Amino acid sequence: MPRDIPVGNGEMLITFDDSYRVRDVYWPRVGMPNHTAGHVQRFGVWADGLFAWIEDPGWTRSMRYLPDTMVTEVVLRHETLGVELHCNDAVDYSSPVYLRRIVIHDLLGKGRDVRIFFHHDISVSGTAVGDTVNYDPLTMGLVHYRDDTYFLINACDDRTCGIDHWTTGAKRINAAEGTWRDAEDGQLSRNPIAQGSVDSTVGVNLQILAGGSTCMSYWIAAGSTYKAVKGLNSKILARTPQRMIDRTEAYWRLWACKEPVDFSPIPEPLRDLFIRSQLILRTQIDNGGAIMAANDSDITHFAGDTYSYMWPRDGALVAQALVLSGHGELSRSFFRFCGEVIEPEGYFLHKYNPSGTLASSWHPWMMDGREVLPIQQDETALVLWALRQHFLVFRDVEFIKPLYHKLVINAANWLMEHRDHHGLPRPSWDLWEERRGVHTFTTAATIGALRAAAGFARDMGALDHAARYHEGAERMCGSMLRHLWDPHLQRFARMATPLDDGTYRLDMTVDAANYALFAFDALPADHPAVGAEMQAIMDRLWVRTPVGGVARYERDYYHQVEHDNIEDVPGNPWVICTLWQAMHRIARAENMLELEKSLDLLEWVQQRAAESGVLAEQYHPHTGLPVSVSPLTWSHATLMTTVMQYLLKHAELAGRMSGAVAGLVNPQFRVKPAESSDDRGLSTPQQSSEPKSGA
Repeated sequence: MPRDIPVGNGEMLITFDDSYRVRDVYWPRVGMPNHTAGHVQRFGVWADGLFAWIEDPGWTRSMRYLPDTMVTEVVLRHETLGVELHCNDAVDYSSPVYLRRIVIHDLLGKGRDVRIFFHHDISVSGTAVGDTVNYDPLTMGLVHYRDDTYFLINACDDRTCGIDHWTTGAKRINAAEGTWRDAEDGQLSRNPIAQGSVDSTVGVNLQILAGGSTCMSYWIAAGSTYKAVKGLNSKILARTPQRMIDRTEAYWRLWACKEPVDFSPIPEPLRDLFIRSQLILRTQIDNGGAIMAANDSDITHFAGDTYSYMWPRDGALVAQALVLSGHGELSRSFFRFCGEVIEPEGYFLHKYNPSGTLASSWHPWMMDGREVLPIQQDETALVLWALRQHFLVFRDVEFIKPLYHKLVINAANWLMEHRDHHGLPRPSWDLWEERRGVHTFTTAATIGALRAAAGFARDMGALDHAARYHEGAERMCGSMLRHLWDPHLQRFARMATPLDDGTYRLDMTVDAANYALFAFDALPADHPAVGAEMQAIMDRLWVRTPVGGVARYERDYYHQVEHDNIEDVPGNPWVICTLWQAMHRIARAENMLELEKSLDLLEWVQQRAAESGVLAEQYHPHTGLPVSVSPLTWSHATLMTTVMQYLLKHAELAGRMSGAVAGLVNPQFRVKPAESSDDRGLSTPQQSSEPKSGA
């Protein structure tokens, strides 16, 4: 189920499902731990004897954000109850406090007795063993706690502060459904304490004049001690919840719009989605530097695990988007995090927790009785490549200095060592984490990384390193053209498997990931081989339904919807794969007409977004509904990168690098980077006379 309106501050993250129920509460790190374990936190309204939880079909919902900020704007209307609620949700920009402000309107034209209920299925640190919840008479709120984790829940209206009624009890023990059932008659039993597997419900009583409205506020404060949450509660009361929401609204609007980018070349809805993507992206980034792939706990029902991890590859591509949009402070934090977790030998393992510890993995350390590295080489390559993009924009030499040996020299040396006799990368796992071999995506990313390392080494005066990395990149590029290109099919392999005779068996499945050929500067975007590859991807992977979009690869099985008509539906359409086509059109554009041909793909993504602006990983090929995790950080980052590339190319073609864009992005960072070699001596595949390995 999509997480439609996440709010957070890099320390606390709150996610909601599409019924406006809180589903995930992360603190003190984004993605770790989840104090609800994905269980529903209910929200209900009692009005003059009638009751409805928010998932009741009688509600109509509009779930979006206030413009250009990270405060929600939710409108809920229930004709039978005769009420309309206007809600604003926020996590305070500097404190671990979640706030909700509710204005309740009467729709029946008479005085109303209305009671608002909030249910909490909290499992401290993700497990429901040994928790306590108690009513706290000092704050007139409820406190859930275990060990060094405390949550204080409280509320106020225009007249008084403190919850009006409450109950605590057992959940999922024997026949206990939870305390939320106690709210449905409009009364709570005021049980003051419960221990073990517990939950709680609180209520606030409100009186509304005929045709009038009233308001209330509700909050959850997190801390490592009772003293800490009690102090936060006092802070909220002193500043008032409304002022805290107002200052948070102002902060995030300043943050999202701090760069004077000229968005006039793109339609207004795309500009809005770009700003929204920045903010949604920020909710998925931990203040310690880890960029999380997604924080939608519903995926556990499919895979038994979550996306709440830092994949170096995803993080590197998100960092690219942050760099292009001017958020250098976040990309710096990410690279510092990478500097702490990279292996001493110079490579990254599969994925990491936001704390920096090694995360769960399905990559084996032994195959066929032999030890293997459980890695995806593209992750190491792309962190190095992205670090170079950061440096070309910000030129922050002092920042680079402590990372130079860890992320540049050690990583580049390892990439050089991890090559086979043809100069191609040795086998590793692909970016989709499904196949082990020599991948075109990995090869292209490694070429880009070695060129980046050569640039760094040249800047630092290490000319011997620079020459070695440059030679390694050029040799790998030549081998890629010789061994991974099929001259008969006129496209690249997805993967090559080394054979005993020194050649390769090629997997010619069409894979959208081969966009990497131009994206990381392995080959120019206008190289004939790149054009042929991108056309093959569009021809074979475009979903031929009214939904459209580009699938990952032929016969993609992940969350597969269509099993019969795979010619028209090779897989579900993905946001990132569709945008990769837009990137290529932008990179190749030589005039405004060609550039504008990329807008239809950008607008396809904009049309897939939820009302709130949230983008999923993939979509149903027939209904267009989101499939898998939502929001996916990578989807939003790719949208941001593509929009910025469009604006840069538009300014370039217009012959006027505007002050707004030029001030944001260093002219060295172009769709075709300025430090690319022009003397690679590469022949086009059509001209190459070299035989294809493993033909």
